[in-house]
Amino acid sequence: MNPLKSDEYPVSWEPYIEVVNKDPKDVLKEQLISFPAFLASIPPEKAEYAYAEGKWTIKEVVGHVIDTERIMAYRALRFARNDTQSLPGYDEETFVQNAHFNDYSLEHYSEEFTLLRKSNLMLIESFNTNELLRSGLANDRLVSVRALVYVIAGHLAHHRSIIQDRYLNDI
Repeated sequence: MNPLKSDEYPVSWEPYIEVVNKDPKDVLKEQLISFPAFLASIPPEKAEYAYAEGKWTIKEVVGHVIDTERIMAYRALRFARNDTQSLPGYDEETFVQNAHFNDYSLEHYSEEFTLLRKSNLMLIESFNTNELLRSGLANDRLVSVRALVYVIAGHLAHHRSIIQDRYLNDI
């Protein structure tokens, strides 16, 4: 059971938070090893596969995960530093449409993820208890720093499961 209170995050984030059933920092560290290994297991011919018309390719899903981690870590930094300015939301569809994720290999994204996650782990581990409990407005919703840490871990877990179930279920 997670220690978060329901007022620390928007209800739409529950699917990401609910999959994190232990200390999110431990999950982040495990993912640092397991996600690149998972990406390496995907056959290259599947990397640009989309399971239905209008759905993202595997590369686009991975790029989305990386972009989202960047945004959530940025929000966590701002709120941990007690920045009280409201932060805007972002449109993930627009990000994917303008990112040309299919131009790079899954190996590239594995390396990019590894570097990003190492940096974000150092940032998150620098937050003390008071900083983790701080909150701010993102996309007009109140969110705590510790909820953002849960979301970073849970969002990746959520999309990894989607890749496995909807994109790779035949291998």
